[in-house]
Amino acid sequence: MVIKTWGIGHPPVALKTLIVDDEPIARQVLREELESMAGVKVIGEAASGASALVQIARDKPDLVLLDLQMPEMGGLEVVRNLRRGPHMPVLVIVTAHDAYAVEAFEAGAVDYLLKPVRRQRLLDAVERARRVTGWQAAEKLAHLQEVFDHPTGSRSKKIVGKQDEEYFLLGTDEILAFQAEGDIVWILTARKRYMAALTLKAIEERLITSGFRRIHRNALVNVDHVRKMSVLSSQRWLITLSNNQELIASKRLARSIRALLQP
Repeated sequence: MVIKTWGIGHPPVALKTLIVDDEPIARQVLREELESMAGVKVIGEAASGASALVQIARDKPDLVLLDLQMPEMGGLEVVRNLRRGPHMPVLVIVTAHDAYAVEAFEAGAVDYLLKPVRRQRLLDAVERARRVTGWQAAEKLAHLQEVFDHPTGSRSKKIVGKQDEEYFLLGTDEILAFQAEGDIVWILTARKRYMAALTLKAIEERLITSGFRRIHRNALVNVDHVRKMSVLSSQRWLITLSNNQELIASKRLARSIRALLQP
């Protein structure tokens, strides 16, 4: 199954955005910058955390630019009080201080912008938010597809992969391996590769009962597609997949693959 987002010549769906900051000038600056960007629609402003929670529940924005330090209810408290669910917005923290960056990311923010916010950094944050909302939509469709394919409840897992501006629902039997390169996880099939919507750890947890095993901190393979294992050194093995692609496995992790391949 292919899920198309937008094609050439068609602009992306506008990212509904809420600005939350207790300072009117800060809100105005962000609004002017955002309104000059293609594919962004500012649907409102909130001057307090309490007001932000009301507007988020009512207007269901895709993106919330959230000031960290506000009287009575700060940005992190807003995050903690958000109701998790299908309409959970993407959060970008905006603040004059960088002391709470780690805490903001742990709370679920996808980016952390320091005031005064530079236009390029704001653009980067908006694009990151757009990618995240795209993955969320694809994952929801993946879940629906599983239900339609297996209405009795015995569902095979699907993995969402992206190529250009299209999303594909891939069956586990056609996936040979997953390989991480920095923040990107690639899905490897016999002839193509796709960007994954999940982290390698999340994929491993989801597919642990489907014959996928970790062979390296950056790689996960489908045991059914392992064709050959060769010793490279005292600490490394070479794994050859069914399409002749080769991956490196640590000695410790290679043992679990060998055990599964033994009759």
